[in-house]
Amino acid sequence: RMIVCIKPLAKPQEADVDVWLSACRSAYDGLIADRAKQKEDEEAEKDQRPISQADDLIDFYHLKSRKGMSQVEIEDAVATDLKRATGFGAGKDEKKSALERVIQLTGFSDPVYAEAYVTVHQYDIVMDVTVVNRTNEVQQNLALELATMGDLKLVERPQNHTLGPGETKHIRANIKVSSTETGVIFGNIVYESTGSDRNVVVLNDVHIDIMDYISPAWCEDNKFRSMWAEFEWENKVAVNTTIKTVREFLDHIVESTNMRCLTPPSALEGDCGYLAANLYAKSVFGEDALVNVSVEEQDGVVSGFIRIRSKTQGIALSLGDKITLKQRAKAVPK
Repeated sequence: RMIVCIKPLAKPQEADVDVWLSACRSAYDGLIADRAKQKEDEEAEKDQRPISQADDLIDFYHLKSRKGMSQVEIEDAVATDLKRATGFGAGKDEKKSALERVIQLTGFSDPVYAEAYVTVHQYDIVMDVTVVNRTNEVQQNLALELATMGDLKLVERPQNHTLGPGETKHIRANIKVSSTETGVIFGNIVYESTGSDRNVVVLNDVHIDIMDYISPAWCEDNKFRSMWAEFEWENKVAVNTTIKTVREFLDHIVESTNMRCLTPPSALEGDCGYLAANLYAKSVFGEDALVNVSVEEQDGVVSGFIRIRSKTQGIALSLGDKITLKQRAKAVPK
């Protein structure tokens, strides 16, 4: 570096003078402007409406008594009243999102129709399963049997029920989550009826999305490089997409993975045919997810690689599967 600095001083040329006196200053000005804008964005995020109030009641529903109330009523009563009192009711977007979380577990022609509403609370998953008797017979000892794959654990086995013809029951199952990893919940419904001791209806699998556990985060460039060198698990995903431009592809990946782009906007400006950017996110369990996007555009085709690094294998593989699935989708033009 010292030789490079001494050379233009000894034999100054017009190109060298322009780089040292003008280009370096403008690059530093751009860096300062990016840091200032980033700080303004962080302050604006702090002023947004809080997700939860500081004095919100923490409801340990597993420890509550069930006398005189159903489990659903116990869990929802306090939280619902508090949200109504503070004005934090569900808006149109939240209601739409709630409907999207309803998963059909059985077919309409099955003797038992079941659908589940899956709610993800940071460290546990609540499945509200609605069961309907579609037959003209009484279904006795109807049991919801669930099993899990991944770092998921069923807290307690739901109790048995008896359903009359056309009757509907709501069954709740609680599942413990121990790490950020894509999990699968599967199982069946077992019941007894007239003329048959045991009837089994197999349920559709419920896939738990890793996006429910990670959120955009920010860290310094030095810390990012340090974690990148430290983390041992890496997943390399080849780019395979129909998106035509590298910037549009980056925006699509950022939106699909719920991560934050650490590369400043000024470094992504221009149209040079290639792009490299760093993305960062943090899970509710304190796990770091690092992503490096390196892509280029040739003849309208975007190619390259996406490298994912993390401290644990689960988040690296799960995030890689998510990117592989989402990158093929065409981004909606803005």
